[in-house]
Order: sequence, then structure tokens, then C-alpha cells
Amino acid sequence: MVKQKRIAVLTSGGDAPGMNAAIRAVVRAASAYGIETIGVNNGYAGLVDGSFRPLDNRAVGGIIQRGGTILGSARCLRFHTLEVQRQALSHLQAAGIDGLIVIGGNGSQQGALALHRLGFPVVGVASTIDNDLAETETTIGADTALNTSIGYIDRLRDTASSHHRAFIVEVMGRHSGYLALMAAIATGAELAVVPEQDIAPETIVAGMLDTYARGKPHYIVIVAEGATLKAQDLVEYFQQHSGSFEARLSIMGHVQRGGSPTVFDRILASQLGAAAVHCMVEGRAGMLAGWAKSQVNEIPLEIAVAPCQKVTPELLELAGVLAR
Repeated sequence: MVKQKRIAVLTSGGDAPGMNAAIRAVVRAASAYGIETIGVNNGYAGLVDGSFRPLDNRAVGGIIQRGGTILGSARCLRFHTLEVQRQALSHLQAAGIDGLIVIGGNGSQQGALALHRLGFPVVGVASTIDNDLAETETTIGADTALNTSIGYIDRLRDTASSHHRAFIVEVMGRHSGYLALMAAIATGAELAVVPEQDIAPETIVAGMLDTYARGKPHYIVIVAEGATLKAQDLVEYFQQHSGSFEARLSIMGHVQRGGSPTVFDRILASQLGAAAVHCMVEGRAGMLAGWAKSQVNEIPLEIAVAPCQKVTPELLELAGVLAR
């Protein structure tokens, strides 16, 4: 067992519902070990600038139900350079910090891995609505984002059925179609357009015409923002090639990131945050606290950030079968 006196915690990348619950768990688990926690403001940007603040049990009271992150988050492209990474380490060492916990997704954990390779103890916590970390089944925020998407799409279906329209719904997912595909299965949408699979617009329009011919009153296509075929381009194609049928574009945008986390995300964040502290105390740096096989697992950071395939052929086939 390694006895740290002071650890830091930061949230990085896109915010995810449940990040605050994870911060709370880190602070209170650390306190149980007699360890002081320092919060880093605004992700890696705050780490580079040495922007820190103390966190104790009272400071994280009443935040478990809040969306976003009380520490703030920011993209920090300059952190990709070795010189800036060493600058960040100098701030941690000057503040007497013995270890760092990084709450975030793939890009954030790549930063954690970089610091770990420079010899500083770092442990990650899997938190991203994109669910794009390898060897994890789900991540903090994904469940809440999906529930938000489902409520939105269910309402669109009501108006789509009333007017016999097609709706093209854009959801988040720069490199992963997980949100789009899971939302399509959960809402009974007719199609998910994802980065992992190319599809021609003429195939989609043909599917719509067939759907109406079979008596369905609506046609819902959910498009991940990172898909090769863009939602706006698909709407324009519909207007030119679908005859009298109307297609409307609806972009969910950042509403998917906001809101109070679900029960699942609150509990998951509490478990993973506490597990990250335990991992640090036990001297297992360079790991990610993630969820797999219905339990908390420790995954080496270099494995967690490797390319992964959450959108499988089996799930794509299932979505197609159930949409008929």
C-alpha cells in the first residue's frame, strides 16, 4: 500500500452527467483514507496553468444530483506537447500532490497515460457519453445521455406519425455511433447512420418508401454527428428524391450532455470514483476504473484508449430486424 498525503482530481473533455458524483466519491473515499484532495479547475488547461482548489467532504455535498462538473472542463490542445506535460507535472509537484485522478473519456485518458509514462501516478475514471473506452461495457454519462435522447425521439415520433413525415435526428458521436445505434434500438427508429458503417442516401430513401408502403406512418433516421453521411446532406437528398414525402431535420446538440444523472449513472460514478482512489492507494497507477462484466474492473490505460468497437455487426443487424 502506498500512503499518499494529497491527490488531485480533474474532469476533462466533454462533460457527462455523473461527473459530479464521481468527484464526490473521489473526495470522500480519499478522506476515508486520510488523504487530502485538490481539485483542478478546467481540466488539463487548469493543470497546465496550476489552477487548483482544495476539496473536502463539505465542498462536494449536494452535488451528486447535478449535471456537468463543478470543476469545469476544457479542451487543451497544447497539452499534447511534452514540454507542456512537464509543465503540468511541475505544478503538481510544487503543490505537494502525490497522485492524479482523471475523470473523462478516450482523449482525457490519453492525457492520463502520457503523464503516467512520465512517471507520475495517475488513475483514470471512465466517464463519457460516447462510451468509447475499450474493455468497458458502459461509462459514466452514457445512460443519462441515452435516456435524454430517447425522450426526445419518442416525442418526435408523435409528430412524425401525425404528419406522415420522415425525421432525421442528429445525435452526438464524433467517432462512435454508440449513442445513435442504442437510441435507434430503444426507440424503434427505422435506421441508425453511424461512423462504423457507410450507407448510401438512395438506400435510405428506398427504405423510407418501402416503410410507407408497408403502412408505417413515420420514418425516423438517427444520425451520429461523426457519420460519413451528414444529417443535413441527408435531408437535402430527401427533399430532392423522396417525391411528396417530407423530411425534417432535428439536431439534439449539447442537451444530451446536460441534466441530472440517472440512478444508474450516480451509482456507477460513486463506485468508479471510490475504486480509483483504492487503486491509487494500493499502488496500481496507470489503470482505469471501468465497468465490465457487471462489476468494477481495473484496465491498463494503454488498453483502455486503444480503438474499440462498441457498434457491432450483431447490434446493427438487430436494429434492422426490429425496425421492420
